Amino acid sequence: MAFLPIQIVVLMQLLMILVASLCLMKINGVDLGEELTGGVHGGGSGQEQREFDYFKLALQWPGTICQGNHRCCASNGCCQGSNSLSEFTIHGLWPDYNDGSWPSCCNGPRYDSKEISTLTDVLKKYWPSLSCSKSSTCHGGKGTFWAHEWEKHGTCCSPVIRDEYSYFLTAINVYSKHNVTQVLNEAGYLPSNSEKYPLGGIITAIQNAFHATPELQCKGGAVEELHLCFFKDFKPRDCISEPHIESYLVASSSCPKYVSLPDVQASSRYADTRVAF
Repeated sequence: MAFLPIQIVVLMQLLMILVASLCLMKINGVDLGEELTGGVHGGGSGQEQREFDYFKLALQWPGTICQGNHRCCASNGCCQGSNSLSEFTIHGLWPDYNDGSWPSCCNGPRYDSKEISTLTDVLKKYWPSLSCSKSSTCHGGKGTFWAHEWEKHGTCCSPVIRDEYSYFLTAINVYSKHNVTQVLNEAGYLPSNSEKYPLGGIITAIQNAFHATPELQCKGGAVEELHLCFFKDFKPRDCISEPHIESYLVASSSCPKYVSLPDVQASSRYADTRVAF
């Protein structure tokens, strides 16, 4: 019994050390619950996270993005003069949750360019990088635009999509089937550096074609991104919740009532610029 107080003191010290360690983990941004199960907005590489609710196909408008691009390199699609720069190109195919959050960096193999070697030409045209900057990867360091999209988003598409090749092929197929540029052109919304188009008209044209409400993101009054959303069987669905379907302002809060679709050839200063390799 004479040793009991010493044992209690030792136990109390151990308990204090454990509590301090847990607090330090939280201060450093590591939540024990997220470490075990994966964070709501995406945890570190290789984590198990709950299954997503729907797909979002994110498209980008080159005319807007290339306006702020001031450097040429071999990987910058703004410098290539491709015909695809007069239409929406792919940013990524993203698994999302209905609550507005998303999984990221899930369990899956690292990006391997050899896995998609047969798709490279198609990807360069319809899924180009519009920057010279390297993208962050889930395993640390920097990588290509495609590596970033596969590791951050593609690995979280299971069980619908389970491998890298299927991820990129599926995105290309969905993009081709739902040709947003063609829909807008047929409705009279063409690339222009002088015209302003009603945001509501653009959204209505897409709703009429695909029977679902998209999201738009703008920069400086110009359309920068357009998102189409799909159920897991790739049937179109609204990108916004039921009570707000009629309000395009909710779906596109960064856009004014009248927007532009800049012409990449006129807005880009690279038409006569030599690409630096």
